[in-house]
Amino acid sequence: MAKSMRPVEHAAATVVLVHGAWADGSSWSDVIAHLQDKGSEVVSVQNPLQSLSGDVAAVNRAIERASGPVVLVGHSWGGTVITQAGHSAKVGALVYVAAFAPDIGESTNDLQKDGPAPAYASLLEVDAEGFLWFPQADLPHWFAQDLPSAHAMVLAAAQNPVHAAVFDEKVAQAAWRSKPSWYLLTAEDRMIAPDLQRIMATRIAARTTVVHSSHVPLISHPRETAALILEAAGATAAQHG
Repeated sequence: MAKSMRPVEHAAATVVLVHGAWADGSSWSDVIAHLQDKGSEVVSVQNPLQSLSGDVAAVNRAIERASGPVVLVGHSWGGTVITQAGHSAKVGALVYVAAFAPDIGESTNDLQKDGPAPAYASLLEVDAEGFLWFPQADLPHWFAQDLPSAHAMVLAAAQNPVHAAVFDEKVAQAAWRSKPSWYLLTAEDRMIAPDLQRIMATRIAARTTVVHSSHVPLISHPRETAALILEAAGATAAQHG
């Protein structure tokens, strides 16, 4: 008697979300809800934002806890973090969300040195310990102009400052050189110029999706953000099936 054919089951990928500067793990809340609704296991890392090595260590702890393959997702500064942390053998794919993607020996600031200085840079306030703060009144305009004002002001009040030195730290690994990558390009971004995003996405040969969003598509366009992550997760699961 012939055996019935059963569908091939793939190892589910764990999605590890990595936030950027002036944010925290809760900024992914709506994306997390979409991913969990589709059955994905999700971890949102809380970055200390004090050093590249410290943020990479926080991400590595989440990677090591995952039972299967991992999709690393980085927003903004988080892109630099996943570029380094993604070297782990457990990482199957990288997703950059309006994020920096440096090469070996490059820092986040190096990526911006050939263009004009970001217009918001002169607004940042440095405290006695070297942490950068965004003036609350200015953050909505630069960071989240497509969110309701009240929501953007909550982000400003809850901002997580970043140490200025992190942007000069150079990565020693560039995971995108050996891992498949996806990029969500934000066409209305006032923090990372869309042209720079396009250059980075092209250099890392990323599968790119463009969304007409501010710098925070994970908040203003969570469905589109989650869809790209799910695409990467599906490809990773199939590869590891």
